[in-house]
Amino acid sequence: MSTPVNNAIDIRNLHHRFGGHQALNGVDFSVERKSIHGFVGPNGAGKTTTLRVLATLLKPQIGTVRVMGLHVTADTEQVRRRIGFMPDHFSMYRQMTVFEYLDFFGAAYGLTQAKRDEVIGGVLELTDMAGRRDTLIKGLSRGMQQRVSLARVLVHDPDLLLLDEPASGLDPRARIELMDILRELRNLGKTIFISSHILSELADLCDSVTILDRGQVKYTGSMDGLLAGSEEGGVRIVVRLEAPCPGAAAAIGATPGVLAAEEREEGLVYGIRHDGSDGAGSRVLSALLGAGAQIASLEPEKRHLNQAFMDLTEAGVRT
Repeated sequence: MSTPVNNAIDIRNLHHRFGGHQALNGVDFSVERKSIHGFVGPNGAGKTTTLRVLATLLKPQIGTVRVMGLHVTADTEQVRRRIGFMPDHFSMYRQMTVFEYLDFFGAAYGLTQAKRDEVIGGVLELTDMAGRRDTLIKGLSRGMQQRVSLARVLVHDPDLLLLDEPASGLDPRARIELMDILRELRNLGKTIFISSHILSELADLCDSVTILDRGQVKYTGSMDGLLAGSEEGGVRIVVRLEAPCPGAAAAIGATPGVLAAEEREEGLVYGIRHDGSDGAGSRVLSALLGAGAQIASLEPEKRHLNQAFMDLTEAGVRT
């Protein structure tokens, strides 16, 4: 397991209150470096408050928050140079050209003109906006403005990108192209922390995920682990046999760690829920082989991210 210093993000016991509203209540999670981490939850769950704390725009009232091993309160200026924050609702200088806009922010970070010219050329190529270098911001579509905003947060070469609903308002093609850009950034060594309501895209994009509801973490871990879980608890797997085996059901039921099993397709397929302990899948496999079954396949039974989200969060309006 990664230590807090080696994580891109490490949050421990984070609490934050606005008047009588408890926005965050003991939040704990971490994000490994060079990964894409999804951050999801209903409206009012506390996602924006968490993002503002990570971006050093809001001081944590209780708890410890580290970014790239640095404390967001004690090392604020260093943290700001290691992050790029793209908020959900962003303002742009619409009378500037794309180059002028990026050049302005490069200068704000203290880059020389020669360095700015080099970096801006690179980020425009990465975001496929090189052909719009001299276009006024006001003449760009919503999708192109999103690309320029992403280019802006890359100008100072941050290690961690904090992206709040970056695909909001984009058409399907623009969303797909944005996801490809984010994968390329991960391949370049960036860590990406992305808050989004487009759950289907997060399932395909993210290595890990945190689900937040009513200020508390309901799940944090690998995306595969989330999708293999179940509402009742435990992990689901599916075993397919080459042919029905009379002793298969009894063998599965007697296997340590198995919580439930369902026979499907006239004894050819079994849906199994086990406790997630090490070697549980192997024990099922051994038990079936001992009963004389011929195994065709054994694999995780993945639920859709939408279903996992509904299982872990509560209904009702957040206050």
